[in-house]
Amino acid sequence: MPAAVLQDVDRRPLDHVLAELQTLVDQYGHVIVVCSAAASPDVERRLRTVRSLMESDRIALFRPGLPPLGAAVLARQLRQLASCDISPGVLASAGRLLTHYIHAGALLGSVARLDRVPVDLKAHARSWVPGSQFAVLAHPEPRLVRAGPGAALPGPEFGTWLLVAEGQLPADWVTGTLAPSWNALGVRETPLPADSPAWWGTGKVTEFCAFLPDLSVLYQLVTSVRQSTCHWCGIDVIGDRCVFCSAGPRGEEGRHRDGRGTPARGGHGDRGSLPAGTSRPGNPYGIQYGRHAGRGPYEIERGGPPAAGATPAGDGARGALPAGPGG
Repeated sequence: MPAAVLQDVDRRPLDHVLAELQTLVDQYGHVIVVCSAAASPDVERRLRTVRSLMESDRIALFRPGLPPLGAAVLARQLRQLASCDISPGVLASAGRLLTHYIHAGALLGSVARLDRVPVDLKAHARSWVPGSQFAVLAHPEPRLVRAGPGAALPGPEFGTWLLVAEGQLPADWVTGTLAPSWNALGVRETPLPADSPAWWGTGKVTEFCAFLPDLSVLYQLVTSVRQSTCHWCGIDVIGDRCVFCSAGPRGEEGRHRDGRGTPARGGHGDRGSLPAGTSRPGNPYGIQYGRHAGRGPYEIERGGPPAAGATPAGDGARGALPAGPGG
């Protein structure tokens, strides 16, 4: 599924941005805009202004608290899922869920200007020592350690691939120490995102991100979550808030469906729920599909494999995502 990268949203004429988004909505029906946390607040304000002027409930704005590389990985995962039989509301809601399965950080040559993760005075002082390197985890749990042979960061408890974007700092510690300690199933390299030096406060950076690469696993994660219908705009969503109209929950009045938009089977007391920590058969990544039940307003529902012929869609990119085929 293609992605449209919205360039210079805060600097281009308002009517140009308005026309671009209107074209995307007309072409695809629904649009999910993934706005990087590295982008200026003016970008988000402009996007909200455009959505208000369009008076549209078919544009979802999502700004995950991820570093640039993590945001790009999340956008690519949503692009992959857009090729499956997932409704627009569920696809847009999946962004919050999938962030729980992304571990994002960086190897830095200095933390003197780092404001994304708490930095103590000792680490600030060590930044002035030539050759110092710091391993920083920004998501899901902020952590900072001095990089070295015995240094460790808390990693995922399930199988992932490690994506490495080498900048002005060699990636030796990331590939030689971090990847084995996280039991990475493999390591892939990619260019450093343009926003990374500003986000991390230094050009001496190598960014890394552990992620789930398998589309079938991503699909099963999303479709295993209980779905309800927004009481305001009527779109199917997962979680406690509609990402298109921002309406919150209203009691238990929503219709319950599975992640593919079909009615949930069984009565109110038998919805195919899985206890937290349950692992599905044939799962090569060790994912415990009930884990996210304790991290947000998610209930678990049985899900099936991706639709026949569904394939991953291209390399990672940030921007506007068409919300599903025919959405």
